[in-house]
Amino acid sequence: MYHSVVLVKQVPDTANVSGEAMKEDGTINRSALPAIFNPEDLYALEAALDVKQRYGGTVTAVSMGPPKAAEVLRDCLYRGADRSILITDRRAAASDTLATSYILSQVVKTISTSGQPIDFIFAGRQAIDGDTAQTGPQCAEKLGVPQITYTDKILDVSGKTATLRRNLGNGWETVKVKLPALLTVVETAAQPRPRAAKRVMKYKNAELEQWGLNEINADLQRCGIAGSPTKVFKIQSVVLKKNGFTNVPPTKEGISGLVGELVADKTI
Repeated sequence: MYHSVVLVKQVPDTANVSGEAMKEDGTINRSALPAIFNPEDLYALEAALDVKQRYGGTVTAVSMGPPKAAEVLRDCLYRGADRSILITDRRAAASDTLATSYILSQVVKTISTSGQPIDFIFAGRQAIDGDTAQTGPQCAEKLGVPQITYTDKILDVSGKTATLRRNLGNGWETVKVKLPALLTVVETAAQPRPRAAKRVMKYKNAELEQWGLNEINADLQRCGIAGSPTKVFKIQSVVLKKNGFTNVPPTKEGISGLVGELVADKTI
């Protein structure tokens, strides 16, 4: 029986960024974008559920954010998670990856010391609203556990050892790791399972656990702005403009000419 914790995040749908979704300073107006489940966190959830299905155990989903972030935790329950915990506290606002990883590591420690020792911590490789890929590895460092990044398949789990496959882009690497360990999961892993209708009916109105920073004994100097050394150096808004248009005839010669221009401009 293995206990897994999955770190998930609700993010703005950056695929739909448009002029209306940008502020005058060039930053994203998050309120103008729909909030979605961070895509790679869904693969992390599936990896945890796969361990539960194959080897037995439980899955706890954890997220940090405003109260509406409970939506992604409810989605985790719909797909098979056993428990969900939302860390929501105004004092955690504006946390960068350093502060966020500290808060999440405190959550993991609190769960572990409350009678649920943890074997796996899963996280998506990165979030689409930041693309830093730092939070998972930083959590591992703060927890003092080994980390395996770019995980795309769990080959075997036996006792306190797991055998995993990492996707290196141009090949794969098989590694063994002692548990507990933190794994970041990539999109080449198994496709996330759909929501189960019975679980939707069971959890759609269920009250979810919500913790603040006091519940995890967090050092407030390491949370929020106080614990976030990252500073924005420059914000640049890039606007692509072109006067007029080019009419490309729907012929072989027209398409060839267009491709030639795109190559010459180094667009492709």
